[in-house]
Amino acid sequence: MGDEAAAVVVAVNGERYKAVGADPSMTLLEFLRTRTPFRGPKLGCGEGGCGACAVVVSKYDAAADEVTAFPASSCLTLLGSLHHCAVTTSEGIGNSRDGFHPVQRRLAGFHASQCGFCSPGMCVSIFSALANADNKASTSPPPPGFSRLTAADAERAVSGNLCRCTGYRPILDACKSFAADVDLEDLGLNSFWKKGGRADVTKLPAYSCTAAVATFPEFLKSEIRSSGGAPAVAVTGDGGWFHPRSIEEFHRLFDCNLFDEMSVRIVASNTGSGVYKDQDLHDKYINISRIPELSAINRSSNGVEIGAAVSISKAIEILLSDDGDTVVFRKIADHLGKVASPFVRNTATIGGNIIMAQRMSFPSDIATVLLAAGSTVTIQQVASKRMCLTLEEFLKQPPCDSRTLLISISIPNWDSDDGITFETFRAAPRPFGNAVSYVNSAFLAKSSVDAASGSHLIEDVCLAFGAFGSEHAIRASKVEEFLKGKLVSAPVILEAVRLLKGVISPAQGTTHPEYRVSLAISYLFRFLSSLANGLDDKPANANNVPNGSCTTNGTTNGSAESTVNSSDLSIKSRQEMVFSDEYKPVGKPIKKVGAELQASGEAVYVDDIPAPKDCLYGAFIYSTHPHAHIKGVKFRSSLASQKVITLITAKDIPTGGENVGSCFPMLGDEALFADPVAEFAGQNIGVVIAETQKYAHMAAKQAVIEYSTENLQPPILTVEDAVQHNSYFQVPPFLAPKPIGDFNQAMSEADHKIIDGEVKLGSQYYFYMETQTALAIPDEDNCIIVYCSAQMPEVTQDIVARCLGVPFHNVRIITRRVGGGFGGKAMKATHVATACAVAAFKLRRPVRMYLDRKTDMIMAGGRHPMKAKYSVGFKSDGKITALHLDLKINAGISPEFSPAMPYAIVGALKKYNWGALALDIKVCKTNVSSKSAMRAPGDAQGSFIAEAIVEQVASALAVATNTIRRKNLHDFESLKVFFGDSAGEASTYSLVTIFDKLASMPEYQRRAAMVEHFNGSNRWKKRGISCVPITYAVTLRPSPGKVSILNDGSIAVEVGGVEIGQGLWTKVKQMTAFALGQLCDDGGEGLLDKVRVIQADTLSVIQGGWTAGSTTSETSCEAVRKSCAALVERLKPIKEKAGTLPWKSLIAQASMASVKLTEHAYWTPDRTFTSYLNYGAAISEVEVDVLTGATTILRSDLVYDCGQSLNPAVDLGQVEGAFVQGVGFFTNEEYATNADGLVIHDGTWTYKIPTVDTIPKQFNVELINTARHHSRVLSSKASGEPPLLLASSVHCAMREAIRAARREFATVGGGTGGSEVTSFQMDVPATMPVVKELCGLDVVERYLESFSATTTQ
Repeated sequence: MGDEAAAVVVAVNGERYKAVGADPSMTLLEFLRTRTPFRGPKLGCGEGGCGACAVVVSKYDAAADEVTAFPASSCLTLLGSLHHCAVTTSEGIGNSRDGFHPVQRRLAGFHASQCGFCSPGMCVSIFSALANADNKASTSPPPPGFSRLTAADAERAVSGNLCRCTGYRPILDACKSFAADVDLEDLGLNSFWKKGGRADVTKLPAYSCTAAVATFPEFLKSEIRSSGGAPAVAVTGDGGWFHPRSIEEFHRLFDCNLFDEMSVRIVASNTGSGVYKDQDLHDKYINISRIPELSAINRSSNGVEIGAAVSISKAIEILLSDDGDTVVFRKIADHLGKVASPFVRNTATIGGNIIMAQRMSFPSDIATVLLAAGSTVTIQQVASKRMCLTLEEFLKQPPCDSRTLLISISIPNWDSDDGITFETFRAAPRPFGNAVSYVNSAFLAKSSVDAASGSHLIEDVCLAFGAFGSEHAIRASKVEEFLKGKLVSAPVILEAVRLLKGVISPAQGTTHPEYRVSLAISYLFRFLSSLANGLDDKPANANNVPNGSCTTNGTTNGSAESTVNSSDLSIKSRQEMVFSDEYKPVGKPIKKVGAELQASGEAVYVDDIPAPKDCLYGAFIYSTHPHAHIKGVKFRSSLASQKVITLITAKDIPTGGENVGSCFPMLGDEALFADPVAEFAGQNIGVVIAETQKYAHMAAKQAVIEYSTENLQPPILTVEDAVQHNSYFQVPPFLAPKPIGDFNQAMSEADHKIIDGEVKLGSQYYFYMETQTALAIPDEDNCIIVYCSAQMPEVTQDIVARCLGVPFHNVRIITRRVGGGFGGKAMKATHVATACAVAAFKLRRPVRMYLDRKTDMIMAGGRHPMKAKYSVGFKSDGKITALHLDLKINAGISPEFSPAMPYAIVGALKKYNWGALALDIKVCKTNVSSKSAMRAPGDAQGSFIAEAIVEQVASALAVATNTIRRKNLHDFESLKVFFGDSAGEASTYSLVTIFDKLASMPEYQRRAAMVEHFNGSNRWKKRGISCVPITYAVTLRPSPGKVSILNDGSIAVEVGGVEIGQGLWTKVKQMTAFALGQLCDDGGEGLLDKVRVIQADTLSVIQGGWTAGSTTSETSCEAVRKSCAALVERLKPIKEKAGTLPWKSLIAQASMASVKLTEHAYWTPDRTFTSYLNYGAAISEVEVDVLTGATTILRSDLVYDCGQSLNPAVDLGQVEGAFVQGVGFFTNEEYATNADGLVIHDGTWTYKIPTVDTIPKQFNVELINTARHHSRVLSSKASGEPPLLLASSVHCAMREAIRAARREFATVGGGTGGSEVTSFQMDVPATMPVVKELCGLDVVERYLESFSATTTQ
């Protein structure tokens, strides 16, 4: 049954590794991170859904002397399947010792790396795209310095990679810089040429399409050739892997009683484990990918037969090849290109996808598309003959067992038939794929054109639908039978649609069932209307008939300006900013510190620190009940439970310690472990300890928790429940927002009133790329060192010490860098650090935890959901006189940051002059995970609530919303009334100027007119445009800074803040060089390379405070400037005495003179200036597909007042990244829970953050420099959080587009056309189902009824 080898042999970055004793279930990612020195590939999701773990896998065919290389998800790829393969990580592409690759250097130079955790995966994806393009020797060579990659290919190169920091635009520019068809002048801000200077490829890091990185070493080729050509079969561990060479061998394996069906796992690529997670360890694997018949490809005049083990990418290649070039094949290939991500498609097999659809009800696009194309499958069971079944027959069979082998899929050739029309559709949140469909469908019809009517007569038809909540893809047979022999017309389509409603029946529990039914109807309508003549009565646009096309998010051609599908538009951008030399190098757009290290994967994060000797690993066990006694924890009998070393619970907290996991200063504690009652679903019960992180995660799944609800009240899960039970947290008086004016008096002066306005906002998950992680190492004398990914190391130190019952000085917290935070690494990080510390303290061994994505999402809490009700009074001219806001905030089980939320919410709400403002805000205590601060906490919701109110006022008065916005912006006098001292000076109030710059210019009026014209010319696509202003108050906090000059002149800097991707280290480095530059002839620019900012250490720099609130960079810079000022005073006498003196010599003389060369300062803000206001505005234009609810952001123009920017490149990145994160919150990110409050959108399969294909197609940013202010740090302003609020402009533009759609269909098919057409509640997030529902779930039926009635009159 195949040869046997002692262990798997692989080459990693050209080095030979032998995986002796590796667990059979070990993934390539685990192997790379624990058995090699390479840490570039990261664990981001464990599902193949983020790209952080991407590597290049290379295989060698000795017979053909050919190497095949492709990117793959190392988190899904099993090591046992890679014998004699080569793996190239980001470090293998380029590194600091051997030289960085042009991809890495360009990523750094285009400012495309912030936290950096995703950067190695991005690097691998771009590198692979370049290699793939440049291997196409059939195309002409590109110009020097460029690749054969096209700009369109560049946009898709990273379509499977997630980034939460940058907003993707700079990543795209870095990738596009290799494309020969790109105009370099169109690329964004970079460090290779000055803004406005001449763009030239010679200024970029040199790239040659012929100088490829060798991904397969010669020694491995020799080993393969010496073994007889084919890679030897390896059996890892104790007989764990079996590699049958034939179908007969596969069946004989089951006859030899080596294992039972439950203990063995049959794999070809293992990508299915990203969907259906292993619930236990496996010790036996059968690898079927080496059975030649399963990889065979047979072509004939009848079609193509594709082996079941052929990858999806290879299947696409086959279908697009010259000898398989048919319309049907091309459209199938195009649709398959939207399945999963590139690095998953490269390994996932087409047969595996269909087997999952048949056996596990997987919502497969492939099964649906192949079903419509009339495909057949060949299967074989043990001791049975082969059977050839139609795909429909196969899907209808009972779920097949593991002994049933799918051998091949045959797709017929339809091009020999005349009159064939084939279309496929899918509705998903991401146009380029990497998202499961709400509904997918494919239709094939044979028809002829009726000469008299011009419509098609349907002779035969196949209508396939999937993913709508059925067990598998189905054919709508009743509809097919009805359509056969029919001439396509409105009445025929209407009857077909009515029949279809009886066929598409989502199973109970399916989310958005009405939406899915409506989608299926929309797709059938699109397809059939393309076969009808004269169905639409809008002659202004020939493309208005909803022609079916294989689109990802259901959009179709329908633009009056262009026939290009809006979702396929290329992404363009423009950045405008002013640079200053006044404080150089401060103010210069220098690239981020360590960006190349981040791109190469050499930057060290907490989980990259080599494991200490005897290190153990932990994983949380959490409650799934919202309010219950924990009676006990047991482990079910399994392979994974055998790996449990111990379980750490509240009982293991040392005597004298407290059960505390987090504590927001002055606001209250939260327990580390549930004891004895679990108070919310997702609460930590204990930590399973095992010898590896995988063992710990798998063992935690084996836990069986015994609950009891005896003598406990039912849980309070909603704000409505909290109100009923009077369950609130108190807001301290100093945090309570104050009312303004006399509400009753102001309300009585209003000409109009809205009494019952309401809007709801959901939660949002942080989705930092690096999940919560910590490493605790016990030290002597009851001391402990904890390396953790935390935004608040000082608070973490306090909590760990309190929990262990030791003095604070016994606890040392070290944080070098954080792989994304956004507030989620503040309070929530302390739970992980403290749990690790308790375990390490008890076991006297190092303990490490790295949460899997599901656990992280369940425990994170996220942004505060809330329900706002309001009453507003206003004059007939739109001037608002009074507002009463009734707000219920769901805080969760502990106060955490929540008592500070009302102040932040009202602060952002006050961007408008409401006249009088009355408030009734309740912070509700509920039995759900504590909500926490998330980027722009409270402000994001408050600013949006203000827009919802203004839009309803505009609707009530039937005027443009911008008229109401402009009418109610503050003048400086009212600004002082609403904001007090934070208003600052009149010269710094720039909001009116910014808003007028955007909304009152002729350009905006022209675009608004074009939107109106478009909407008048298109029935099934509608556009909207909106301009939203923002005001954001930030607070300055005390901050420490320590500067030390070493004897060689190099400079070490420590600050209290933590580098989380916001460019803290970069700005601090610039400030250090500027402040010490008085001692240098060049003003300090030469010092930049001498400065190193080192990690945060709570025993080195105390009173570090928080990295939060957007002001950490500026306050850290001011503390460093203060330290440097003291050093300059000490060094000046030596400098003045010596005259011109090189820096190194100056320091040498100072050292000889015993001058103190270190200074620790603690900066505190002026008591008269502790906060200030930030201003900005954004115009967004969107296009909504009325039939699917899909939204494309056509353009966003952001103007943000950045003050005198400390680093325009860093601030630009913050503005763009915050905006895109805000787009996710307002439009697409559903952080859903079940009836018990347990998060169920707990991974990349169900939770969708923005991707490269969902950002604005035209993304313009202007940073303006306003009047100077001596109390701000060099007149700079914050940039990290305020721009997130600008994303509400997208939501507002969507509302305008929806309003246009509602007007279009207001009186169609029995519509009333009442006031609800223009005034409607649109909550957050406005996902595709929400948008479609607001446009109308029944618009197709209503339109067809109306059209049919009109044509019969």
